[in-house]
Amino acid sequence: MSQENIIVINVDFGETRVAAIEDGMIVELMLERAQNRSLVGNIYRGRVNRVLPQMQAAFVDVGLEKHGFLHVSDIVTSDELEPFTDANSGETNGRENGDKPRRKSRRTSIKEIVKEGEPLCVQISKDPIGTKGCRITAEVSLAGRHLVYMPFSDRGGISRKISTEEERKRLSKILKRIAPGKGGLIARTVAESASADALEADSGYLTDTWRSILDRYKKRSKPGLLYEELSLPLRAARDRLNDSVGRMVIDDVQTANQLRDFVDSLMPARLDSIQVYDGDEPIFDAFGIEEEIKRALDRVVELPSGGSLVIDQGEALTAIDVNTGKFVGKGSRDQEEMILRTNLEAVKEIAYQVRFRNIGGLIVLDLIDMDRPANRNKVMEILKGVLENDRAKTSVIQISRFGLVEMTRERTRESLGRTLHERCIYCDGTGNTLSRVTVANEVLREIRRRHDEIRSPQIEIKVHPFVAEVFKGEGSRPLKALQNKIGKKVIVTSDKTVHLEEFQVRARHPGKGQEES
Repeated sequence: MSQENIIVINVDFGETRVAAIEDGMIVELMLERAQNRSLVGNIYRGRVNRVLPQMQAAFVDVGLEKHGFLHVSDIVTSDELEPFTDANSGETNGRENGDKPRRKSRRTSIKEIVKEGEPLCVQISKDPIGTKGCRITAEVSLAGRHLVYMPFSDRGGISRKISTEEERKRLSKILKRIAPGKGGLIARTVAESASADALEADSGYLTDTWRSILDRYKKRSKPGLLYEELSLPLRAARDRLNDSVGRMVIDDVQTANQLRDFVDSLMPARLDSIQVYDGDEPIFDAFGIEEEIKRALDRVVELPSGGSLVIDQGEALTAIDVNTGKFVGKGSRDQEEMILRTNLEAVKEIAYQVRFRNIGGLIVLDLIDMDRPANRNKVMEILKGVLENDRAKTSVIQISRFGLVEMTRERTRESLGRTLHERCIYCDGTGNTLSRVTVANEVLREIRRRHDEIRSPQIEIKVHPFVAEVFKGEGSRPLKALQNKIGKKVIVTSDKTVHLEEFQVRARHPGKGQEES
């Protein structure tokens, strides 16, 4: 596989997938389905449905199936609400009654800031996950190619990843010159080395977009969508097509043309980076991505040294256990070195896995115990170093003497596993089912309980084929003993449509068909 950085886009029926390849490794996979597009970045006219002072939060109706969750920390202050007022008309957009906006502080109750029934302009910051509705913010931001425009904030800024002081001073000077009348501009990482004209054009595009959003806000009286974020391929071009990316390869001509139009308007110098894939095999197969997706969905991930990771994703947290392989050393020094090597391999793989699988929230790493503090420190340094490449915000707590590491990772959308999987119809998400022998024994107990009720010399039991096999093998003797005890014949019927843990007990009348008891 080529070592250049590539964005690979697969457009299929009802589903679009974007894979980011860095230095020959598939580091991230994004997926968007036609019927389930991400809502992050969408802007809505909302209405406060319920205020919860105990939680310092409110539920806001934005026109979706579930109300959005708005925390007090995501509500703009009075100064930031000024863009709601149209300077030309004197009308108020954010507070229709024209009241003076209320200030907030850490001690301010949310009841003093918002009221039930009040309209708000809000943006989705996290998609609905599981049973929870979306997370929303009233601190709206619009992302362009080089800049982010925050209409409710006068604070500007420059990405921390732009480290050279000379470049930061240059960008700061340009931002002050092109700053809009209201709102703040933030220079993104891709703004490094961008021309003043490109930055000014980006600022104009964003402020024009905001004016159109405000116009829709005025005209709309009910909760609903004001602005929809770009489609996944266009977002990938906007956010990822920088100097480090050699090309974007896509297997759909129509989407490629849309990409070209978009790139031509924002960064015409990169127009030649858009390439249409014309190979015979599917594009994700050609780049080895399908195989990596299957690997990312496995519970056990093998390590080069012979060790492995066991990844268990639960509702509250994700646990990642590191196991060593067969140890072949001869002494304690060999053992410590083997453990160190395995842990170093593990943390590199863990950083890759949480990014590729998009695992968020609380993550607990159970590394192999290390006796030497120097080795523990070395492992932590490597872990923090590899996590710096992650676009999501991460935080790591120092390793304990028992090898436990707690870390958190920003979660804005469902993980890859939960997107591609659904709750198991057999185990209902527990990961376990009753064994076939356990079910067979339960069938025998049920017959003993009910045989007097069944007025027939024969009893039929309908079970899953796996359970039926038990009655042909080790369960045949208990079944015969039960038939002798109750004085009735038990007929086992195999039915693959029956759940492994379920069964049916029926009366069977010879020559008259069956009758469920």
